[in-house]
Amino acid sequence: MMSIQGVTREQAVRRATVASVVGTTIEWYDFFLYGTAAALVFPQLFFPGQVAFAGVLAAFGTQFVGFVARPIGAAIFGHFGDRIGRKTTLMATLFLMAFGTVLIGCLPTYQSIGVAAPVLLVVLRIIQGIGVGGEWGGSVLLSMEWGDQNRRGLSASWPQIGVPLGLVLSTGVVRITTAATGTDGFAAYGWRIPFILSIVLIGVGLFVRMRVIESPEFDAVRKSNKVVAAPIIEVIKRQPKEILLSALVRTSEQAPFYLFITFVITYATKQLKLDSNSILDDTLIAAALGLISVPLFGRLSDRFGRRRVYGTGIVLTALFAFPYFGLLNTRDALWVGVAVVVSLILHDIQYGPQAALIAESFDTDIRYTGAGLGYQLASVIAGGPAPLIAAALLANYGNSTSISLYIILCCVIAMAALILLPRAKGALAKDAAAAATPRNL
Repeated sequence: MMSIQGVTREQAVRRATVASVVGTTIEWYDFFLYGTAAALVFPQLFFPGQVAFAGVLAAFGTQFVGFVARPIGAAIFGHFGDRIGRKTTLMATLFLMAFGTVLIGCLPTYQSIGVAAPVLLVVLRIIQGIGVGGEWGGSVLLSMEWGDQNRRGLSASWPQIGVPLGLVLSTGVVRITTAATGTDGFAAYGWRIPFILSIVLIGVGLFVRMRVIESPEFDAVRKSNKVVAAPIIEVIKRQPKEILLSALVRTSEQAPFYLFITFVITYATKQLKLDSNSILDDTLIAAALGLISVPLFGRLSDRFGRRRVYGTGIVLTALFAFPYFGLLNTRDALWVGVAVVVSLILHDIQYGPQAALIAESFDTDIRYTGAGLGYQLASVIAGGPAPLIAAALLANYGNSTSISLYIILCCVIAMAALILLPRAKGALAKDAAAAATPRNL
């Protein structure tokens, strides 16, 4: 059995997979935590004195700042990931994300320091965005490039379950904290607890990632002296079409997702007058199912093709746009729960194969930068503005019809991008063959 730096290949694969999952879970725990807090308490804590929806828009606007910072993080850490390696870069992204999150938990509110409070919140949100922006590309590549080359969809989907895991953790901690402190106590001080707890998670994440061995495909690029001096310039020159289309193909997944997990809380509590705890419970159930559905659809993409599985998810999301709000508008706990659960399963049909679909579109020497940029640019055009657009449409029209049409528009854009996205280049097959060949590392 081949030994790599004192461990078997199977052990190296397992370490890479676990490190990717743990890291992305922590990153998304931190990132989703803000979205939940933005819907529940941030309007009154950091943007008081405004009418209800103005405060909501301000809170989601600050959330959007984090999305804008994500492509910056992808460019910065993509450069280092393609230059010095996946492992070292991922250590830095994990620390940066946790740093921003813990400080948010210690931040004085508007009542204490006035306008400086929302300003500092924006700064820390930018730090969060940069950290998560650099995380995704490295985690996916570390898992995919170590994994079975005939199951890239499954291998790349493992880091993706960091999303449902992070959602389960963040929603669960908020739910437990709310129950322990009460609604008033949570608004007064309890909201800080989930943010500060991030300091515990970072210790676990750093320990796991320290034991990872560098990706074999990056190691092959480094040993052949093919490391690119300026990855971001090179990927823009060599594969600009792939960057743009990778961003647009995520529109049907990214925009609805942030409506399904953050805006839905505002819609349910403000518009429908439902209990926020019941929505959080439904989200927990849906996120837990994602631990199965994300890798399942990643594996199905290995069998039936990335585009076929992904396209199915796009079509089903569009078809569910009106039924989703129809179920929510019943105000019946059962049907509301069905709406939340089904919405996230439809998201997972796309999210499972998405990592391999995007990563396979780029050459190995610029893959961290290219895949990261394409993936994170969707945050600016889809994920970030989605809750803002939905809140504005609801305030303007007073119903959900326009929001459903917005979801359908996102799906149309994504389907067009999927059709135009170039298929994986021949270089990918060579990469796979090279990675499958035993090497003495």
